[in-house]
Amino acid sequence: MDILDETHITSSIEEHSAQLDASQYTREGILKYEKIYGRAFVSTGGLDSTREIVKMLNLKSGMEVLDVGSGLGGSAFHMAQEYGAHVHGLDLSHNMLSLANERLQELNLDSRVTFEFGDILESRFDSKYDVAYSRDAFLHIPEKAKLFQTLHHALKPGGLLFCTDYCWGAGDHSDEFLAYVAQRGYDLHTVGEYGKLIEQAGFGEVQAMDKTPLFGDYLELELAKLPDDGSLPEIRKSWQEKLVRNRRGEQGWGWFMARRGK
Repeated sequence: MDILDETHITSSIEEHSAQLDASQYTREGILKYEKIYGRAFVSTGGLDSTREIVKMLNLKSGMEVLDVGSGLGGSAFHMAQEYGAHVHGLDLSHNMLSLANERLQELNLDSRVTFEFGDILESRFDSKYDVAYSRDAFLHIPEKAKLFQTLHHALKPGGLLFCTDYCWGAGDHSDEFLAYVAQRGYDLHTVGEYGKLIEQAGFGEVQAMDKTPLFGDYLELELAKLPDDGSLPEIRKSWQEKLVRNRRGEQGWGWFMARRGK
């Protein structure tokens, strides 16, 4: 790759980052999400779902974990504190990374957790990680085939992939939901389609778990945490709309686990 190509890629990544930081991930918006998901979290279920998921990963002290779309760092901090893992977070939002590094300094975990600005599709990780992990971030990436090939290459032989993401539900898709997905620029797939994409990237032992009902349960719990003083009205409205879409079967959630062959 020559210098002109690298300059173009860097410019494109920064442009995408600027769009995210100016829309869904403004600093103010991130802090509002954190109030509903919990300290250092911006993904469904916050610490509760993270505890349940990380138990499945069989982490051992000293393992190397790549956290793609690491957000405010909640998962990374949990894996480092509770399991002794070394976690490298990668994210495309400067606003998210700035806050994540603030949380990192508060917890004094900089010997075990690092964060980097970057696009996973342009990464050059080579058989480096024991686990590749992501929470509700791949919906921002339309190039799913390249994504899973890149993650396959980043894992050590026998390494584990785990991710969660929003999915197309089995129900019909209303105009309102289609407009929401288009406005956010999401790239969604059904749970089954997701599993096939992971298999096609060379992974084995693929588990595609439909957690759509659990997604609704977490939405209800998060709504119950909101203050009753009328603050955060846009968050309440958004969660109520997501819950309606979820309960009628059109907005789903999947958990995916697979392993790179030895």
